[in-house]
Amino acid sequence: MFTPSQHDVRRFFCETFRKQQANEILTPMEAIARDWIIQHPEYADALKDVEASLAADYSVESAQANPFLHLSMHLSIAEQVSIDQPPGIRAAYTALAQRIGEHDAHHQVMECLGEMIWTSQRNNTPPDGAAYIECVRRRAS
Repeated sequence: MFTPSQHDVRRFFCETFRKQQANEILTPMEAIARDWIIQHPEYADALKDVEASLAADYSVESAQANPFLHLSMHLSIAEQVSIDQPPGIRAAYTALAQRIGEHDAHHQVMECLGEMIWTSQRNNTPPDGAAYIECVRRRAS
């Protein structure tokens, strides 16, 4: 399993932003990230300065949205949907996206994903994929 550090993630998104701005060739993963970066122009300032990004504090106490977490969740959801893992996420996401649009659907799925992770950490249990899918299905109906 690939487990990048916080700095690795921030460097990845900053480098993708730089390459996109310079019209350079992107890897397939960078191309997916670029698509989400484009949909979030409000993150441009955070992405254009690698050193500032590495030093930035996005803790709960700072009361700032974490652009790197947000973009990472978009990337994770895109990957989950593309491989239908956990099983059923593709159909649940597709139904939701048909109802409210792809970007808004991603944000709704993020809520479910965050809830699943929070519950797993709070209860010290494995993530509950079935509960995650059901959360997305409820939002689609």
